[in-house]
Amino acid sequence: MPARGKHRRPKARRIARVVVPVGTGGAALALPFVGVTGAHAAQPAAQVAQVAQAAVPQVELVTHKVVKGDTLIRIAKKHPKSGGWQKLYKANRAVIGDNPSLIRPGLTLTVGTKKATASPAAAKSAAPAATPAAAKTYTNDLDGWIKEALDVMAQHGIPGSYDGIHRNVMRESSGNPQAINNWDSNAAAGTPSKGLLQTIDPTFRAYHVPGTSMDPFDPVANIAAACNYAADRYGSIDNVNGPY
Repeated sequence: MPARGKHRRPKARRIARVVVPVGTGGAALALPFVGVTGAHAAQPAAQVAQVAQAAVPQVELVTHKVVKGDTLIRIAKKHPKSGGWQKLYKANRAVIGDNPSLIRPGLTLTVGTKKATASPAAAKSAAPAATPAAAKTYTNDLDGWIKEALDVMAQHGIPGSYDGIHRNVMRESSGNPQAINNWDSNAAAGTPSKGLLQTIDPTFRAYHVPGTSMDPFDPVANIAAACNYAADRYGSIDNVNGPY
């Protein structure tokens, strides 16, 4: 922030008025300020006047974590305020994807909201907002791709370890994100295996993890989707020790 300038006040000028912004919904209070020099300093605005803080209305999201066997219809019945499965799907399409019948275990769906009101005392004692942390960076290599994919997976409850991913990547593609299999039965059927963990397009789309690229050759997206598939079929990529 720019430093405040220093100004001298004429000695004959004893009283001035300053406008001190106070948290009252955008209003400002004009408060008397005694202008003195020497050893006497102006009192902080917070000590000059105290303004009661009104309760702050808040909205909290109500969520549901998808488990095996869940469908949008079943979830909508558990949460009647969701408005039915169609509204539930519309509100969570960015997470679910284009097919409402494909909701995978581990996804977190928003099924409604509820209001909560913070007390004036709680609002007054709330600590100032922390400075946003710098965005995490990753190296553009296999080590960085795996670490970024693990962070994405953690956000969506997808299991897997660095060693389990690395072991399978080296077997499937030797760490080449542009690897493609043009000779096996999948390739003969028109869906060759692609990328670090050699996923075919239908599997990649079905298990694509929101927030990652839709390009199967993208290393982070490929790892996340493959681990999501492995979690659904084998419990974790760590349990995969051969072609899958």
